[in-house]
Amino acid sequence: MFQKPGRTEIGGTPDGLDAVLLAGAAADKGGPPVLHVARDDARMTRMLEMLRFTAPGLEVLSFPAWDCLPYDRVSPNAEIVARRLDTLTRLASAESGARLVLTTVSALLQRVPPRDSLADAALAARVGEEVRQETLTTYFADNGYHRAGTVREPGEFAIRGGIVDVFPPGAAEPLRLDFFGDELESVRRFDAMTQRTTGKESGFTLRPVSEIPLNQAAIKLFRQGYRELFGVASEPDPLYEAISAGQRHIGMEHWLPLFHDRLETLFDYLPDAAVTMDHQTGEAVAARLDLITEYFDARQEMMPKTRRGAQAAAASAQPYKPVPPARLFLDGEELEKTLAGRSVAGFAPFAVPGDSAVTLDAGGRRVEDFATARANPNLALFEEVRRRVEADAMEHNVLITAHSAGSRDRLANLLQDSGMKPLPVLEGWSEAENLPPGSIAMAVAEFEHGFSIDSTIVYSEQDLLGERLARPARRRRRAENFIAEYSPLSEGDLVVHI
Repeated sequence: MFQKPGRTEIGGTPDGLDAVLLAGAAADKGGPPVLHVARDDARMTRMLEMLRFTAPGLEVLSFPAWDCLPYDRVSPNAEIVARRLDTLTRLASAESGARLVLTTVSALLQRVPPRDSLADAALAARVGEEVRQETLTTYFADNGYHRAGTVREPGEFAIRGGIVDVFPPGAAEPLRLDFFGDELESVRRFDAMTQRTTGKESGFTLRPVSEIPLNQAAIKLFRQGYRELFGVASEPDPLYEAISAGQRHIGMEHWLPLFHDRLETLFDYLPDAAVTMDHQTGEAVAARLDLITEYFDARQEMMPKTRRGAQAAAASAQPYKPVPPARLFLDGEELEKTLAGRSVAGFAPFAVPGDSAVTLDAGGRRVEDFATARANPNLALFEEVRRRVEADAMEHNVLITAHSAGSRDRLANLLQDSGMKPLPVLEGWSEAENLPPGSIAMAVAEFEHGFSIDSTIVYSEQDLLGERLARPARRRRRAENFIAEYSPLSEGDLVVHI
């Protein structure tokens, strides 16, 4: 499918089946690596979850978009930037053999630091080697790390004598580096909330946590590029003054092109990759490009043109001088030109009419859910589920998926109460493909809806029970804020603690 350049539309790929096809394409060592473009971050996250079931042993890298608007005054979330840089540095250094990279429309359209700026940007050492503390502090300062009293978030570090705590991008937990002089004596993982050790490592690898280096060369490039674009500042300019002083400024990432002699794109990091796209990606690209233009035009209009009036004076107090869109983003024409030399496949949930030379039908169809049975008070839902599943098993294998192990066990109990025998539990899609004919099984998989393909029918938890309630994740309290938040404690009050 991905051997020759050109576009292919793959119909019959409902939600879930596209993850199965992506897993198969990425696992094909004879084919190119795959770059999959999701419509948005929510869709990319769901695809990543589905791939954990369809390809449990496959290394998958994700490249999310900044979580701020174009030409914003705020910086992107540090954890998101850390994930982006972890992926870019792995690709630039060929450290990873990942054959599947997930990204979004917004991330794909934004230019990124060049490969040569990240290829040798990692700092690594093993236990027993010597690392001077000056080397670490310089690396932290140049690559966007933030000093903190207690390390809890990616990109933070703390130094207490011969102990250095740091939370590298891409790491599941922060690291505690213990030095004897300049010798690295030990590296321990620790829990960010409790600060307790959870395990040992043989060494450490640090990567940048900011797409903007703040060394002397980058500062010189910024000052020169800023003056060329906007002229010599005649009014106070907090951004220009902060960068000139070697200090980071909130929102500075939106002037990314001025800190590098050139920018590249995610395509440059994956020169041989085939590209697959979610359904309606074209509409998402058009909407994103319109948003970029709209926000750039708005910033241009807000730039002070004269010195008249209090409004102009207030605007000039903190000027926002936007970088031209072409410097920071791909436009539609450049995107199409880049895709023209690659193998590109677009997924569509329904059969796609058209020329058979550029259109394929994967044969998948979304299954009918149990909404009618749920709405009928005279029907026992799980008896209806059992009857249909057993009828389907006369000609197909049937897989019932749940969003978690707890949900799977609960569904299994309800099915057994309706008269169904205990069902085997599968760990991956390959096990489902190897089931004997007429099998019924269960699995934990993040399929939003069920589908049918070849000899297998999949029913998701939502097909059975309906839409899930979306509960926003509760923000975890920082330990150092605990007493501040619960300060009205009196002597004699009960306090529960470890």
